[in-house]
Amino acid sequence: MNLKEAVTGKEIPEKIQKSLTLVTVPYFSFDKESREGQLVVHTELVEDVEEIFHTLYKTQFPIAQMVPIAAYGWDDDASMRANNSSAFNYRLIFGTERLSNHSFGRAIDINPMQNPYRQRNGILVPPGAQYDLTQEGTITKEIADIFISYGWEWGGNWEEQKDWQHFQKTLE
Repeated sequence: MNLKEAVTGKEIPEKIQKSLTLVTVPYFSFDKESREGQLVVHTELVEDVEEIFHTLYKTQFPIAQMVPIAAYGWDDDASMRANNSSAFNYRLIFGTERLSNHSFGRAIDINPMQNPYRQRNGILVPPGAQYDLTQEGTITKEIADIFISYGWEWGGNWEEQKDWQHFQKTLE
């Protein structure tokens, strides 16, 4: 997929589109194979993303798949159910009227089925997901620390709502 294809199918402000880059990164799959995936991220974060995913690859941290959300018709729920790791998605923060950091290419979700979002009521999203540190592909403190060392924030460190799949790096 090229960048144009990765941002087609949804109305996205031109200013945001111009700030995005499609990055191809290596990853180690659940079937122990070397693969390449694509993430649409803010141009300022390309170097971080390349270095972080190179480190994840070297540690053989497994990732189920990694394709831009446009492949799922911009449906975050469908992407999560497919255990897809993704970044850019022009959308609101769940349960709010505010744009998500995903809307600016400043957030990445990894292995949603192993690293769900826990709502305030305790329900895990996507349905059927479970956060279990003994399961392959689950974000551990050591994996989170790789992102944190580059100045990223991990949703697994949040107090009320845990978002174990989520990493973000906002503007300073």
